[in-house]
Amino acid sequence: MAKQNVSEQFVDILVRAGVKRLYGVVGDSLNPVVDAVRRNPSVEWVQVRHEETAAFAAGAEAQITGTLAACAGSCGPGNLHLINGLYDAHRSMAPVLALASHIPSSEIGLAYFQATHPELLFQECSHYNEMISNPQQMPRLLQTAIQHAIGRGGVSVVTMPGDIASQPAPEKSIEHALVTSRPSVKPGDEEIDKLCAMIDKARRVTLFCGSGTAGAHAEVMEFAERVKAPVGHALRGKEWIQYDNPYDVGMSGLLGYGAAYEATNECDLLILLGTDFPYNAFLPDDVKIVQVDVRPEHLGRRSKLDLAVWGDVRETLRALTPRVKVKTDRKFLDRMLKKHADALEGVVKAYTRKVEKHIPIHPEYVASVLDELADDDAVFTVDTGMCNVWAARYLTPNGKRRVIGSFSHGSMANALPQAIGAQFTDRNRQVVSMSGDGGFTMLMGDFLTLVQYNLPVKVVLFNNSSLGMVELEMLVGGLPSFGTTNKNPDFAAVARACGAYGVRVEKPKQLESALKDAFKHKGPALVDVVTDPNALSIPPKISADMVTGFALSASKIVLDGGVGRMLQMARSNLRNVPRP
Repeated sequence: MAKQNVSEQFVDILVRAGVKRLYGVVGDSLNPVVDAVRRNPSVEWVQVRHEETAAFAAGAEAQITGTLAACAGSCGPGNLHLINGLYDAHRSMAPVLALASHIPSSEIGLAYFQATHPELLFQECSHYNEMISNPQQMPRLLQTAIQHAIGRGGVSVVTMPGDIASQPAPEKSIEHALVTSRPSVKPGDEEIDKLCAMIDKARRVTLFCGSGTAGAHAEVMEFAERVKAPVGHALRGKEWIQYDNPYDVGMSGLLGYGAAYEATNECDLLILLGTDFPYNAFLPDDVKIVQVDVRPEHLGRRSKLDLAVWGDVRETLRALTPRVKVKTDRKFLDRMLKKHADALEGVVKAYTRKVEKHIPIHPEYVASVLDELADDDAVFTVDTGMCNVWAARYLTPNGKRRVIGSFSHGSMANALPQAIGAQFTDRNRQVVSMSGDGGFTMLMGDFLTLVQYNLPVKVVLFNNSSLGMVELEMLVGGLPSFGTTNKNPDFAAVARACGAYGVRVEKPKQLESALKDAFKHKGPALVDVVTDPNALSIPPKISADMVTGFALSASKIVLDGGVGRMLQMARSNLRNVPRP
C-alpha cells in the first residue's frame, strides 16, 4: 500500500469522526486536501460559490444532525471568507471543524502573497485554533480539534500550509478512538436540594426555556404540571418547547408575543432552563432567579442569580421533579394562560383583515399560508430581520419541524446557505428558506449551488425591496430612512435563468397555488413574493431600557402583528383551565 500524505490522513480522520462532506471553494493551498477528498469515496466535496456559504452550510448540517460537520477555505482571502459563518456556528454551539489552508510554511512571516494570520483571525470564534507546522503534529492536533468542537459544542479551526499538506504522514502516528458525542451533565445533590427548597417556598413559579431544552420536552411538561408553572420561551427554544404545551404563554424578547413577559415579571421564582437569552431588559430584577445550563460560562452573565445550577436540563429535571412538592394552586398559571389568549386575540386581526385584497401582500399572510402548506417535518431556515418576526409568530412547531437561523449571531444572508447544509443531510426532506430580499441578494450566487447539485430547496422570498428591520430602527430612532431601499430584479426570472423553477407572486390569491406548485417541483424552486414594506412589528411590552441594540420605542410606533395558529393553541389551552 502506498504511504499516506498528510492530506490523506487528515481526510481519513474526518471520515472516522463522522464527517460526510466538506464545503468550500478550491484553491492552490487547499488542492492537496481537495484531491484527497476526490479519492476518498466516504466523503464528498461540496463546491459552493462563496466560502461564507460553506461555513453557514456546515453549521446548519451540524445543527440538524448533531454531529461534526466541516468546511474549508484556501489561504488568505479564501479562509477569511469563512469567518462570518464560523462566528454563527460557534455562537449556535454547532460542532464544526474548519480547515484554513495557509501559504507555504517557508514564507510565513515574510509578507508573502495572500498572507494572513489565521491563528489570530479565528481566535474569537473557536474553542480551538492551531496550526500544523510539522507533519509530526498529525494526527494528534486534528484529533484534539475534533474533540474540542464536539465536546464543547462549537468551532475548531485547523490551519495547514499547502506544502505541509503534501508531505508524507508520520509513519508511527498515534490515532486514538475519537469522541463523537457529548455526555449528560447532572448537577450536584447540593444544588438540587437548594433548588427544591426554593421551588417549594415559592407561590408563583415561571419557566423560561431556550435551546437547551432540546430533548427535554417531556421533562419540562411534567415539571410544569407539578409546580403549576406557565412556560415561556426564547426564539431558539420555540421549536423544542412550544408544541403540545398546555402551559404555553408565548415568547419574550424583541420578537415576543403573548404573556411571556408578564409571566416572567410577575412570578416569585423564575427558572431559566437552557437559555442564554441576551436581552436582560426583558428579565425581571425584583424576583428570585435560578438558571440551569450545561455551559457554566452562561450562568449569571445576563442577570443576577439567586442560584446557579450547572447541568443539562433533562438530567436536572429528572433529579428535581420527584423531589419537589406538588402545588395545587393554579391561580397564577390560569391567569397567565388567560392573558396569553387575550393578547393573541387582540392582534390576530392584523393579518386576517382583507388579506386577500391587500396589495402589496401582507408578509404575515405569506408566513401563515406557508406554515399551513409546509410538511410536518419541514426544515425552515430563516433570514435575520423581519423574516425572524414572521417565523417567530407564524411557524408552528410540532416536535418534528426544525427552525434554524442566525438567532445568536444575527447575520444577514444566512437562510440560503443554511438551507444548502440542511438539504444535503436528507434530499427527501422538505427544506424551506425564508429569505428576505436583502439577505438573499447578499449571497445570491449560491442559488447556483442549488442548481449545480439539484438540491430541492424551496426559497420563499419575502421581497419588500427594503431592509425592513433597519428601516424600522431608523424610524423609531427619529431618523429618516436612508440607504434601506433595494432596486430588485424579477427574482423568479433570475431563478429560471439559472435553471431552477421560479414564479413571481404579486396578488394574494396567487399565493397558495404558487407555493403548492413550488413544493411539488422536484428540484430547486424560488417563489418571489412581493410584500408590503410597511409591515412592521414590535414586542407586546417595551420600555426605554429595551431599546438598546434594537432601537424600538412604543411612543414612536405601535404596529401589531398576527400570530397564526398559536391563537388556536392558546384558545385550546384556555378551555382546559378548570372552572371554579
